[in-house]
Amino acid sequence: MNRVEKINYIELLKNGIFKENTIFKLALSLCPSIAVTNNLRNGFLMGTAVLFVQVMVNITISLMRNIIHPRIRLPVFMLVISGWVTVTDMTMAAFTPEAYKQMGLYIQLIVAFASILARAEMFASKNKFVPSMFDGIGMGLGFLFALTIISLFRELLGKGSIWGYSVISGKPLLIMILPAGGFFAVGFLMGLYNWIDIKYGKKYER
Repeated sequence: MNRVEKINYIELLKNGIFKENTIFKLALSLCPSIAVTNNLRNGFLMGTAVLFVQVMVNITISLMRNIIHPRIRLPVFMLVISGWVTVTDMTMAAFTPEAYKQMGLYIQLIVAFASILARAEMFASKNKFVPSMFDGIGMGLGFLFALTIISLFRELLGKGSIWGYSVISGKPLLIMILPAGGFFAVGFLMGLYNWIDIKYGKKYER
């Protein structure tokens, strides 16, 4: 019994990180993947913020699922999401003011992320606390993973640095830290991710 539950939880984590990755597989909530990923620090902080909101929303909706009337579930879900986004927004403004000046607007936009509302509706509102928490962790880690990879790629090529530390001498590709470079990076990495998944994914599932 315990073995079956453990395998299911691991599958929930893997599902969010790989099979249903928000950015690379579902192509949802793409705005921050272009807007805030011109350096690794901002991409990591944005991914961490989404991870926190996704987990807390899933936990809250799961605990409230039996007392929410079906007709008003979506407004309630939005209120819960707004509440946790506000907590995240105020926390980042207090503890990471420099990063918040650059990405504060996008932190507030987490309220409108389809991926968070979708998991609340599809999973957390129908499952107990622990599975919902693992689902939120998996989906949040998948988002964090995608933003970290995109940010690393753009900062390395666009500035020749990683987390602000110079690692490549020579002239960087300035376009990679501009919005046009963001579209290119997301498209290229999304294509590469899906090519690897098609080529090697079934082999690892056996």
